[in-house]
Amino acid sequence: MELIDSHCHLDFTHFDYDRDNILAHCQQLGVQQIIVPGVTASSWQKLLHICQQSDMLYPALGLHPMFMGQHQPEHLLQLQKLVALQQPIAIGEIGLDFYLDNHDKKSQIELFSKQLQIAQDTNLPVILHVRKAHDQTIQLLKQYAQKGGIIHAFNGSEQQAQQYIKLGFLLGVGGVITHTTATRLRTLFSKLPLSSLVLETDAPDMPLAGMQQSRNTPENIPRILNILSELRSETTTEIAQKTTENVKNLLL
Repeated sequence: MELIDSHCHLDFTHFDYDRDNILAHCQQLGVQQIIVPGVTASSWQKLLHICQQSDMLYPALGLHPMFMGQHQPEHLLQLQKLVALQQPIAIGEIGLDFYLDNHDKKSQIELFSKQLQIAQDTNLPVILHVRKAHDQTIQLLKQYAQKGGIIHAFNGSEQQAQQYIKLGFLLGVGGVITHTTATRLRTLFSKLPLSSLVLETDAPDMPLAGMQQSRNTPENIPRILNILSELRSETTTEIAQKTTENVKNLLL
């Protein structure tokens, strides 16, 4: 069984002491590829270096909306140059986060729009972080036609999910569905088309049920797969095959 973690921050310092051991265990578990999105310009070189050390790792580069205080105008030019030199598989993790206190909608939208333009110019898909801003994101995606992408950790409505799907986007299914209290999201992922779903951990964040005090890792992909199979009519093998195929067709 071949599995892919479509969103994992394996470059973060949380993994500096045991990254190789995690990758070796992932291979044993069937997790063969891991997408590693960038979040700040200062982290890109480390991320690229780590991805160059393993055939399992695939880099994306972007400026994350939760780190607005760290982003500078020249970082967009750096992004353009690195994309040309390093050929990442996507622009990401980018997007809008209106959940944060004192968020600056105007600055976020401006930064997001410029990165969508870079993705459009380079014909790369995007990996999106969206909280409390799905309608605004959908509007921008219609304005900046994209090759497609992934809505990481999707937590919107069924109507918003269908709009993303019509735009050619996949929806990330992560550890939230392991929490029995997440009834709305579990119900939604039980009926959305499998052709539009991908598995992810968002490690080291988004802990699974019963692991709230622990570091999340890509080793948890099989558990997310098993929970998703409990919610759906397809077998674990069918879900593994299709979600892996979905990521490969878009990114690899």
